[in-house]
Amino acid sequence: MADPKEGGVVKKGHEEGLKLAVSILEEFGLPLGLLPLANVIEVGFVKTTGYMWIVQTKKVEHNFKLIKKMVSYDTEITGYVAKKKIKKLKGVKAKELMLWPPVNDITVDDPPTGKIQFKSLAGITKTFPEEAFAAGQ
Repeated sequence: MADPKEGGVVKKGHEEGLKLAVSILEEFGLPLGLLPLANVIEVGFVKTTGYMWIVQTKKVEHNFKLIKKMVSYDTEITGYVAKKKIKKLKGVKAKELMLWPPVNDITVDDPPTGKIQFKSLAGITKTFPEEAFAAGQ
């Protein structure tokens, strides 16, 4: 099995890693506040496959106030980034009542409607206003 990280650009440390993560979100038309990261150790991206990985020192729980949603980001987050979407996402969970189902796919509507969709492996799909995930939210 080939290493998905092979041929990737890697940035170490919080500042450099965060810059790379934000530039990837920008390049693919995803909301910049989608990944509220803390204490980043490493961020990597393989342009040919879209594979992205983020390693941070501790789990982050972030409350998206506009939609009253608590989201948990693991110490390692991986996924495949494409235009307006992230597929096979691992390491991100959204609180649903008492459960934390993993978020598997994120898609921004294209053409733009101002909506973004989150799908879990359990088949739960939630749609939210994209502005809820703007930088600084």
